[in-house]
Amino acid sequence: MKQSLKGFLMAAFMLLSGAIMAQETITGTVNDVKNLPLPGATVKVKGTQDVATTGIDGTFTISTSVTSGSITISFMGFSSQTLPFTVVAGTPLNLGPVTLAEDSEELDAVVIVGKGVIDLAQDRRTPVAVSNISRKEIQEKSGNQEFPEVMKNTPGIYVASQAGGYGDSKMFVRGFDQTNTAFMLNGQPINGMEDGNMYWSNWSGMTDVANQVQVQRGLGSSKLAISSVGGTVNIVTKATDLRKGGFAQSMIGNDNYNRTTVGYNTGLMENGFGASAMLTKWSGDGYNRGTYGEGYNYFLSFGYKANERHMFNILVFGAPQQHDQNYTKAISRYLEQGRKYNNNYGFLDGDYLSERVNYYHKPVANFNWDFTISDKMNLSTVAYASWGRGGGTGNYGSSSNKKYTADGHIDFTTIRNNNRALTDGIGNVANSYLIRNSVNNHAWYGVVSNFNHEINDNFSYNAGVDLRTYKGTHYREVSNFMGLNGFFVNDNVQYPDYTVTEQFSANPWSAFTNKPSNTQKIDYDYDERISYLGVFGQAEYKTDDFSAFVQGAVSNQSHVRWDRQQYSRAEEKSDKVNNTGYNIKGGASYTLAEQHTIFANAGFYSRQPYHDNIYLSFGNAVNPFTENEKITGLEAGYRFRSDIIDINLDGYMTRWKDRVTTTQNTAVNTITGNEEQLFTVNSGLHQFHTGAELEAIAHPTSDFSIKGFASIGNWKYKDNVFTRIYDESRNLVADDVYKTGTTSLKGQSVNEIDGRKVGGAAQTSYGLGASYKITKGLSVDADWRTYDKLYSSAVIKDNVEIPSYDLVDAGVTYKLNFSNTSLVFRLNVNNVFDEVYLSEITTANQVTPTSVNYRGINVTNNVFFGNGRTWNFSMRYNF
Repeated sequence: MKQSLKGFLMAAFMLLSGAIMAQETITGTVNDVKNLPLPGATVKVKGTQDVATTGIDGTFTISTSVTSGSITISFMGFSSQTLPFTVVAGTPLNLGPVTLAEDSEELDAVVIVGKGVIDLAQDRRTPVAVSNISRKEIQEKSGNQEFPEVMKNTPGIYVASQAGGYGDSKMFVRGFDQTNTAFMLNGQPINGMEDGNMYWSNWSGMTDVANQVQVQRGLGSSKLAISSVGGTVNIVTKATDLRKGGFAQSMIGNDNYNRTTVGYNTGLMENGFGASAMLTKWSGDGYNRGTYGEGYNYFLSFGYKANERHMFNILVFGAPQQHDQNYTKAISRYLEQGRKYNNNYGFLDGDYLSERVNYYHKPVANFNWDFTISDKMNLSTVAYASWGRGGGTGNYGSSSNKKYTADGHIDFTTIRNNNRALTDGIGNVANSYLIRNSVNNHAWYGVVSNFNHEINDNFSYNAGVDLRTYKGTHYREVSNFMGLNGFFVNDNVQYPDYTVTEQFSANPWSAFTNKPSNTQKIDYDYDERISYLGVFGQAEYKTDDFSAFVQGAVSNQSHVRWDRQQYSRAEEKSDKVNNTGYNIKGGASYTLAEQHTIFANAGFYSRQPYHDNIYLSFGNAVNPFTENEKITGLEAGYRFRSDIIDINLDGYMTRWKDRVTTTQNTAVNTITGNEEQLFTVNSGLHQFHTGAELEAIAHPTSDFSIKGFASIGNWKYKDNVFTRIYDESRNLVADDVYKTGTTSLKGQSVNEIDGRKVGGAAQTSYGLGASYKITKGLSVDADWRTYDKLYSSAVIKDNVEIPSYDLVDAGVTYKLNFSNTSLVFRLNVNNVFDEVYLSEITTANQVTPTSVNYRGINVTNNVFFGNGRTWNFSMRYNF
């Protein structure tokens, strides 16, 4: 037995030695046109998994098992080069210096900072389900659309709610909404700390500054102590540009859309300093009536390359904006008033006035430090801060005092006259109507630091820390008295019986100076502190054909709130709640042949509940039923790589237990009898998502490219769920608001949903896109997508499916190159054939023998119609 084992080990050693000896070595240097080295350039042997990165002096060494083929050398902002090679067996090959020219198709050359913190998949050898959206695609196709729209041609992605107004889009990944997808900006987490949500209106300038977007579906490659269920979206912005120059761009679009952008870069100067700046002004009426919006985007970046080991960058980005909003409503309303109908606005003295305005300004500051300790070790750190100021408007007072005109809009004239008729013009919550601001301010500070060590050619590891602290302040103030002289408040425990006489403007600039006193607030007034500490680590082993990794993270969150409205001074502070979460994931890949790779990943997350689910009914009482959500994920895939086509095939299974969801609907409050915005909270959800995804990218010729994708999912609920319903003032509403499929139980409902379909996103989708360069400077592109198996987002026993639909987008680009400048024209047309479709349904009222139906759906259901044909045209001058 021992002799057999010894013989086996010797044979294995000889085979391994032979494999090692069969490796060929290729070296070279990568420079720019000024003969300066390009550190961080990617060098890859085409059709294989063999890849290397240039060092700080631009040199590279790559090992490969093939003796002939081609090498591709790429660096963001520069044109890639593909070089043929032939190696004499056993003799190293030196390609000599390779010069990369600045890419005329890219807008600027950039320095990527925080490379050790930004979780891009190429940083790890083992594959994950990932799709990349280039800067060129973002700039060309985004136009006047919301940022999530740049990801709509990606498998597993569904984007909805564009009809709500500028910045109100929602994105789903594999059927999970954006509260359960991690969004990272240059390594900084940007999901809301309280509820995990993404408010895209705060990031309206992202399309102007994004260099790359990488969508990692499922477990992803994130090293941080975050537990994303749907996936991770890494947004990499521009930083301090390498070259001197600038641009000016003007864009127009449907519904009076206008956007003007200017930018300038000093370039990286001889003293190591550089700066980049950009400013945008935009405005538009919105596709639906009553969805006007306007705002600014600003971007400043200061870089300093101290030496070859230290690079620093300070980045400031903000997007102050305000936009009027639209909500889902019954199909019958649209059939009466038209598909662009919005009942959130009216007219006062002939002037337009909206009851629903979102206004916010959230400056973000990043400080990045990249420290190259040695050619094997580096440390990357990002310290960040954001200061959010703003909120949203809405009605306050008795809904019975809210009046509508015959055409279905708010009758502000009658409302004002009724208010003026009150004694002394002083209203209260029972006899008057006003417009309030719901203020949501915050201050958020954090640090993410990651140390990476490449021990040898086969083994590497990294470890890091993720620290965050968040202070949120929430209260309501009067935005428009609507003819009142004051508003009497008698429900404040700490300040009983006072009259509010001040009103505060709803715009993102004054939000920074609005500071009402305690006796000028209405309805609620509370703060919350969330502190977070996470540690994470990853180890990876790789050979030419095999790689394996393991990642782990542990985090602790603490929560506390102060409520000045509902509690006395002695009792205003809640109990402090601490929750610990963790995740572990790992995977392996194997290259069957030079072009074929298979892989599998698995992981388990124990994720802490969000702050809004910890405290009952927005009070200080701790919810005894909250517990960590449990997520189990499995994924397997296949990769094919060739000079002409790349194919990615992925299969996944995600089991998610003990989750909580909140949905918003216009419905009748059975206590007041009035139509209001009501919030349905479901706890104890158990979801089971399985599916398969296919993505193919082909380049038959240098002028023609094709991209296709397919996603087929089967997303179902397991077990039953508990349901509670609240009004806008966070009061618990009787549990008989929605009776379908529910049974009363102690102030909440048991919803029998076991085996029912999960809604909100299309479970089946297909897409095909193509781009063709007709002549020098002139190119056209088009994308087709179809969506099917789209169910209501209502968590209910008998769900409703809306009809499938197809969309086609198209664009044309024309570029004129001059000696040192260029002029670029771009036209986009979205929904070319003006298809009428439902993009979202939030209720599940069944068809009955007596119901009125629209395309097989009961017209009492609340929906959004998708946008019809839209367009934008831009002209950009680069200098």
